[in-house]
Amino acid sequence: MPYDTPEPYKVDFPERALIDLDERLRRWKPTTAIADNGTWAAGTDPEFLDSLVDYWRHGYDWQRCQEAINRWPNYLVDIGPQRLHFIREPGTEVEDAPRPMPLVITHGWPGSIVEFLDIIDVLAHPEHHGGDPLDAFDVIAPSLPGYGFSGPPIREDGTTGPIGPRAIAGLWHRLVHEKLNYRRPYGAQGGDWGAVVSSWLAFDHPVNDEKDDWKSGVAGLHLNMAGVRPGIDLETTALSPAEKDWLGRMGELDDKTAYQRIQATRPQTLGVALADSPVGLAAWIVEKFRDWSDCEGDPLSSFSMDTLIDNIMVYWLTGTAGTATWLYRGFTQQKPRGLPTGGKVEVPTGFAAFPKDIAPAPPKEWLERTYDLRRHTVMPKGGHFAALEEPALLVEDIRAFFRPLRFGAAND
Repeated sequence: MPYDTPEPYKVDFPERALIDLDERLRRWKPTTAIADNGTWAAGTDPEFLDSLVDYWRHGYDWQRCQEAINRWPNYLVDIGPQRLHFIREPGTEVEDAPRPMPLVITHGWPGSIVEFLDIIDVLAHPEHHGGDPLDAFDVIAPSLPGYGFSGPPIREDGTTGPIGPRAIAGLWHRLVHEKLNYRRPYGAQGGDWGAVVSSWLAFDHPVNDEKDDWKSGVAGLHLNMAGVRPGIDLETTALSPAEKDWLGRMGELDDKTAYQRIQATRPQTLGVALADSPVGLAAWIVEKFRDWSDCEGDPLSSFSMDTLIDNIMVYWLTGTAGTATWLYRGFTQQKPRGLPTGGKVEVPTGFAAFPKDIAPAPPKEWLERTYDLRRHTVMPKGGHFAALEEPALLVEDIRAFFRPLRFGAAND
């Protein structure tokens, strides 16, 4: 049935799906392993994977995660042919103060809305956590097309297939503006693909007081990863020593980014394996949580086993392990992939640089070429999955960045 307006949704998987999963886990046979002394140099450590599967079978409780998701108001809505899932938690309103600013928070791969489950209440209701209710946001957390509880990506011609982050940004704006009927400025936040989508959202849909009487556009952008590159010619632009050093280090990441080439070129083949084997899916994902986080080589120092499996379960039970990889192909097909020559994201931007991300954060001067940078925070710890690893640091930086922008968010 079509969902022209947001319809409440409850996550509820049948028992047979869990029985099927248990049977697959029980039948799993470990393969011959490369001896690398537990360094993960060749991929997911067999001993860690074995312990994860054992806990998955005998200690993990999906109902706990399902209840954690259903604690929040979940919705499905159709934007054209694209079905989207999102969580929306209205923020605390304070008398005689501007209404809470809407904030779209976007996950990436191999993440999901699981990343945000523990910060939704902190962002929407600061007073529950010792904060100031004037910092409250109306939190909107969508699942990317092809991920989790959203439908598979739909291309412009109406066929099922990869779409790029710029197209997703357009869906987000329509979600806020058309389906949720916000008539005031909103914020965007993201890391990984969420940073790319949010950057395009700010570039294509900024608040424009002269052209938009409703003023429903992006008033502020907060990132924990650089989403786009500046619209410059690297051959002719005079770069700082820090920029040259950073670009050199970015060229040394082949060992950590080989997965991108596979997912961008052969997502269909890979998707068959990921959708058929829960253990294969777990191995593919948990390796990234280990390599991209501030965990000193031990994933369990940054994430609980429950959190790791919660995220994997969203991919497994929804059958989206394959379609989630399509975004990499969609990005390669997007034209243009980056900002046009001379282009810059003119929306006020805050950037939180976490030291143990998959790639080193760009120097400040590079970010200033790309964004209207108003806040730049070098974090003392944390990695790629900021909302899970260092939620307090991330939330406080989001609040501090948006405070000066809130009075631009006029009442409806």
